[in-house]
Amino acid sequence: MAGRWIETWEPEDETFWREKGERVARRNLWFSVLSEHIGFSIWTLWSVMVLFMGPEYGIDPAGKFFLISTATLVGALVRVPYTFAVARFGGRNWTVFSAVSLLVPTLAAFWVMEPGTSYATFVAVAALTGIGGGNFASSMTNINAFFPLRRKGWALGLNAGGGNIGVPVVQLVGLLVIGTLGASHPRIVLGVYIPLIVLAGACAALYMDNLRPVKNDTGAALEAVRDPHTWIMAVLYIGTFGSFIGYSFAFGLVLQTQFGRTPLQAASLTFIGPLLGSLIRPVGGRLADRYGGARITLATFAAMAAATGVVIQASGNASLPVFLTGFTALFVLTGLGNGSTYKMIPGIFHAKALARGLDAEAAAAHGRRLSGAAMGLIGAVGALGGLAINLAFRQSFQAAGTGTAAFWSFLAFYGVCFTLTWAVYLRRPAPVPTRAQLGYAEV
Repeated sequence: MAGRWIETWEPEDETFWREKGERVARRNLWFSVLSEHIGFSIWTLWSVMVLFMGPEYGIDPAGKFFLISTATLVGALVRVPYTFAVARFGGRNWTVFSAVSLLVPTLAAFWVMEPGTSYATFVAVAALTGIGGGNFASSMTNINAFFPLRRKGWALGLNAGGGNIGVPVVQLVGLLVIGTLGASHPRIVLGVYIPLIVLAGACAALYMDNLRPVKNDTGAALEAVRDPHTWIMAVLYIGTFGSFIGYSFAFGLVLQTQFGRTPLQAASLTFIGPLLGSLIRPVGGRLADRYGGARITLATFAAMAAATGVVIQASGNASLPVFLTGFTALFVLTGLGNGSTYKMIPGIFHAKALARGLDAEAAAAHGRRLSGAAMGLIGAVGALGGLAINLAFRQSFQAAGTGTAAFWSFLAFYGVCFTLTWAVYLRRPAPVPTRAQLGYAEV
């Protein structure tokens, strides 16, 4: 695929950034957001499709949870190859391909979405939608290379937040269809996205760039795999992004199954949490830029544990208003945590390079090199948290008819994440650059 290649890219050079770099980086960011946004919508498509699947489809709640779990699993697994595809093919070229490839699961779902289709076929088509989850990894890796360290919290938060908004948008489209035409027209939702996919691919082709300096580095990938901070951050990302995507997939089904909401009632509530969580993600990155990612992440996990306690109480008492309040708070907090944890990743590797005695320029290059390699793995492991959440809900509803047991397990895990953040990044000096080392706001 032919593409536009930028041969030299030095974002840490303030003169280069001011005269050329910022303008080009921002342009690539906006169209990256568009493509990733559509990718998230397709990835989470089955959180909407299951609301259209009434008794005539012959699929029980456990079967529906398995459908959305399948999409979550595939979306997590493809994040690793998507991360390395950016350097292999170019960020612009891969964005075009990954956007246009979303036509495959969308058209497949359009074809099969009717009563009488076998359950195995639904599972296969749900698996296809998982490729939309890979768009996040390639997009974040690409944008990470465009921006200097001092702007990464804002840029990565905006890129991810704009992508995450694809979740509530597809749910809003589903609500509009159900509210106006009823629950028997799922193909209209799919028809809306076909031209949008084409638009995202065309915009990427016309307005994005490839960076020649971005290379796949096997040594960096192996070094990132061996570094314990990669795995620590992966666990923390399970707690933040894994929660966001898992709850986004499951929220509507929980409302239908535990609280007896109709498809319209569920759809009218489902989008609120993901929307707020998506909008707040850049704020998490900005707060991390200013106060430090570890501090914001620690506070986020403490608040998530408290919100989960509210949800557990509401679940036991069958109080829908309190349940919605607690669940919405969880979504907001996952968004904050998503922004702060992703901000921590490049800062950690940059600081380790400074500690080894590298000068500022060499340390920045080293940080970009390892953080780019680590982000795909961290993103993939984090997304697997969404799978764990959906499977936990499936088991909880099968065993007890409610999601209370699942929420208890989530509460315990947030306690683990809180302790890990404090012990590794706040209790003792942590690998985070100081203001004096960076020459700008502390990360």
